[in-house]
Amino acid sequence: MAKKKEELKDIPVHVAVIMDGNGRWAKKRHLPRNFGHRAGAKTLEDICDDAWDLGIKYLTVYAFSTENWKRSVEEVTGIMTILRNYLTNAIERANKNNMRVRVIGERSRLDKDILAAIENLEKATENNTGLQFTIALNYGGRDDVTRAMRKLAEEVKEGKLSPEEITEEMVTAHLDTAELPDPDLLIRTSGEMRISNFMPWQISYSEFYFTDTLWPDFDKAELQKAIDYYTGRDRRFGGVK
Repeated sequence: MAKKKEELKDIPVHVAVIMDGNGRWAKKRHLPRNFGHRAGAKTLEDICDDAWDLGIKYLTVYAFSTENWKRSVEEVTGIMTILRNYLTNAIERANKNNMRVRVIGERSRLDKDILAAIENLEKATENNTGLQFTIALNYGGRDDVTRAMRKLAEEVKEGKLSPEEITEEMVTAHLDTAELPDPDLLIRTSGEMRISNFMPWQISYSEFYFTDTLWPDFDKAELQKAIDYYTGRDRRFGGVK
């Protein structure tokens, strides 16, 4: 049943999620870490459906950071295998649900077959008008800002722009997330209370919600708790009410 407009007025438009706790979830069950990543991937599929059902328009998740390459070869290989499987099956699922999928992050380190699958997925879903789902893959917030600065520096070098003309809006327009509104709400699971280099520019005025729930156990009820927390906040954006 479609939600009434007044029922959605306090729902965050854009929710960003740091999906943490897959490894600990597996460890608690005496399983290899990649079992946790597989369980987390299934949770993500469900949360995409739940987010749209609850009235969220944009959902961005931190899937693999620029720092995650430091993990064991076995774990990284397992994560990339899960990613390949997701990208292979995602087009049919996304189109069925009218979901658009974007991928942000620095792509040069990704294998060619993964790059091709990403391009196919983005192209196949670019006209979908349902949930706007973004996957941060080989993404780092500082790297994002650094790449944006390089683009602006090139424009200055070419004489298209002077340093004095650079504005915050221009920086935002050169970030990977240029097509997206800034997140209203950032959720991090597993009890950790840090942003881990995830969209530091974009979350300047986001509300933060931390939960002890491990990502594979995060469900619609947990997402609703985060939304309830958000609706109780008084967002002033530096001003006074």
